[in-house]
Amino acid sequence: MPQPDLPPASAPMRLATTIRPYDWGSVTALPRLFGTEPTGKPQAELWMGAHPGAPSTVGDVPLGDLIARDPTATLGARTAARFGPELPYLLKVLAIERPLSLQVHPTSEQAAAGYAGENARGIPLDDFARTYKDASHKPEMVCALTPFHGLCGFRAPASAAGLLDRLGVPGLRPWIDTLTSGEPARAVRTVFAEMLGEAARPLRDLIERALLGSAEPGLAAYGDIARAYPGDPGITAALLLNHVELEPGQALYLGAGVPHAYLGGIGVEIMANSDNVLRCGLTSKHVDVAELMRVVEFGPSEPFLVEPERDTPGAYDYRPPAPEFALTRYEPAGESAYELAGGVPRIVLCVEGETRLGDDLTLRPGESAFVPAAASARLSGKGTAYGARPGAFTM
Repeated sequence: MPQPDLPPASAPMRLATTIRPYDWGSVTALPRLFGTEPTGKPQAELWMGAHPGAPSTVGDVPLGDLIARDPTATLGARTAARFGPELPYLLKVLAIERPLSLQVHPTSEQAAAGYAGENARGIPLDDFARTYKDASHKPEMVCALTPFHGLCGFRAPASAAGLLDRLGVPGLRPWIDTLTSGEPARAVRTVFAEMLGEAARPLRDLIERALLGSAEPGLAAYGDIARAYPGDPGITAALLLNHVELEPGQALYLGAGVPHAYLGGIGVEIMANSDNVLRCGLTSKHVDVAELMRVVEFGPSEPFLVEPERDTPGAYDYRPPAPEFALTRYEPAGESAYELAGGVPRIVLCVEGETRLGDDLTLRPGESAFVPAAASARLSGKGTAYGARPGAFTM
């Protein structure tokens, strides 16, 4: 079968993309943001990249195929040498109407071992019970477009104990005592495991009722979780995690082993090119408590906020500690422009107004383009755009 003609890798290429209709997504948020018609169904995630789960295309050519045919021109020699003939990152827009799953991502070593193990057991990649979809880790960063909030990392044990105490639920004293004595990570592990176990069901029912009846602002986010997922063990386990709120422009980074759940808002998310997610609740997808317990880091941790650097007016650079990705928010106004130097593969997404790449390609909200490493481009326009690229790495 003849292969389709490929565009030259010397200029930006418009992408055709896919929106995933997960049940936690908003029906109206992305249509409102992008000026499109609602479909009447949830529109949860807009994917931009080469992941086989929903690859972007250039014309009729999947982006991954385009890259594989000429990795040096599309990725650049250093990126291809470091990551192989694959785009190392995946860019998304999230529109969250109700909480996502309580989840964690593996390290590279854990992902490779888990992927190989499930392959050896003959579990198909599209099987509902499949945990590891690929052999990669999945660090990620979300940058808020609207007020955005979620859960991230385990609270200090004393803070978690105080939150449980404020619920006023009889029978929580053993968990409170465990959290306020002994080694912190061991205490959190013990209580987290018991919260998810079947023996805790009566206590979980009491906690859920307390959250639904509480008017305390500090418990409001957990009450929303209870309303979204009645009877789910993740409601109680979520109380052990920090609640974090982002204003537009703020960014949150999540490394391997950090438990988290996004709860609401719209954000641009960038991650390593992986779909490995281990879940323990708040979802209709596959739950694997045993594997999550093996992978999660139980030590208390504060949310990792990434502060943008502004080296150029109107350009805000987010550089998390991940070799696969970095992100820049561009806010061109009038005649201002930004030179996108060649040498690395970029994806440019317009989220507001109009973005021009060179003289020939104009992007409107929700539209994106791939800028191959062999190309350079001048970004201009008026509004807001996000540019994704590989992060800093050493060979």
